Amino acid sequence: MTTPPARLVSAASNVAAKVLHGGVADLRPVPRVLIDQGPNRSVYRMTGAGGATPAGQPVLLVPPLAAPALCFDLRRGCSLAEHLVAGGRRTYLVDYGNVAFADRGLGVEHWIDEVLPRAIRKVSSDAGGRPVHLVAWCLGGIFSLLTAADRSDLPIESITTIASPFDFTAIPLVAPFRPLIEATGGHLLTPFYRLLGGAPSYLVSRVFRATGLNKEITKPLAILRNLDDREFLAQIEAVDHFMDNMIAYPGRTFGQLYHRFFRANDLAEGSVDLGGRVISLSGVTAPTLVIAGEQDTIAPRRAVERLVGLLPNAKEVRFEVAPGGHLGVLTGRRARDTTWLHVDRFLADHLG
Repeated sequence: MTTPPARLVSAASNVAAKVLHGGVADLRPVPRVLIDQGPNRSVYRMTGAGGATPAGQPVLLVPPLAAPALCFDLRRGCSLAEHLVAGGRRTYLVDYGNVAFADRGLGVEHWIDEVLPRAIRKVSSDAGGRPVHLVAWCLGGIFSLLTAADRSDLPIESITTIASPFDFTAIPLVAPFRPLIEATGGHLLTPFYRLLGGAPSYLVSRVFRATGLNKEITKPLAILRNLDDREFLAQIEAVDHFMDNMIAYPGRTFGQLYHRFFRANDLAEGSVDLGGRVISLSGVTAPTLVIAGEQDTIAPRRAVERLVGLLPNAKEVRFEVAPGGHLGVLTGRRARDTTWLHVDRFLADHLG
């Protein structure tokens, strides 16, 4: 079959852009202003055209550990931060920065006692004392809910979690390893993360790529088939850029995630034991939106939907399913017309 001339022209233009300009994706970040900084915490206010800041109640974007904060600002056209600012929402982002070997002693408590509470209070203050809407991805959603459950004094108006798993037994990827882990008394990974001071960024990147192994293997062929599709090529470039910027897990935090979340599956019962300190999700009172990805293998629907039954005191719990894998449900090309619209509607319903 003859390739239509228009497709050939588009393909040639895209190849030229990749060769001469390094790619076709617009990776420029949304303009931002640093408003607060501390250990593992940089808080930014996103700005619109001409440096203007939208009015209204603030939205704070909360990333997970290990993944870079650019998950919320992947590329122009596929940036939730850009979408929120363009929609007139006063948008903020907390960035944890790089995690070094010196941070190996930091546990989950550091993020739920220090990083997120300070970020939330600063955002509220910067927005004139208004309460804050949290929009979080993956582990960021877990940390946001634990923070809200433990700190009822924080000015939190609503919480949105995207692809945040709460039942780790419902994750097929980890099921084959459970017998081996239990046979070793749970110490299969302990010597490694203690020796390395955590999970190094290069290892995190490789594991994340491995979860989409089929796509990684077929990616070269997919690129050749879609050389004329600039949006397709731009998304692949942006995801590769994201993967190349993975961050390490601190050793103690990784140990807690491994033993409490993965092995003991604490979260599936609605609470977590952090060294004798038990935090229960029953303490969450803010309206909560829970979004799962249809094709997510890291946080499958059943693992995410478990949260719906764990928030008995939340003013509202809303559950939605949107197309996409773990990253795609947050910032894939289809997220613009699905996930982001769910977020828009939920925020509009809870303006306070």
